[in-house]
Amino acid sequence: MLESLLTTYGYPILIVGTFLEGETVLILGGVSAHLGYLSLDLVIACGFCGTFLGDQLYFFLGRRHGSAFLARYPSRRARADRVLHLLGKHQNLVILSFRFLYGLRTVTPFAIGMSKVSYARFTVLNLVGAGIWAVGISLAGYYFGHAVDVVLGDIKHYELEILASIAVVAVLIWLVRFFRQSRSG
Repeated sequence: MLESLLTTYGYPILIVGTFLEGETVLILGGVSAHLGYLSLDLVIACGFCGTFLGDQLYFFLGRRHGSAFLARYPSRRARADRVLHLLGKHQNLVILSFRFLYGLRTVTPFAIGMSKVSYARFTVLNLVGAGIWAVGISLAGYYFGHAVDVVLGDIKHYELEILASIAVVAVLIWLVRFFRQSRSG
């Protein structure tokens, strides 16, 4: 049953999950590839497409509606200002690496859209950054699955428990972030 669900819905879930946020979903994709349910190449491709398209959308929204959004939700201003400050010092590095900065993942392309960074520059650097991120996180999940396999022996006996545990941790992390944001906002 798990195999059927993953092979049927795994790739669309990866695209949607990485479009919205992504690390945990992509790690699960890597583990699923190690288990043989998904292709590692397609996991990486889905992660790349989802994160690239999501960041392009956030950039566009920041460019078109950034000032109005921050006027409406002033609590988000501090994060946007932090990103803009970093962007002033290290523009290329920020655009290439923001996916790896906890708490700034979705606000960064939005804030970059509010800046003077050109659409072409952001797109090129976003392509490179999305590729590095998708390969790195997918491989981390794949090798995490391998490490668990080495420690526990035949990982197939524990696959449901492992995937369920990772999913529970992902939901808990999302809930903590949600409640922190709702308190600050």
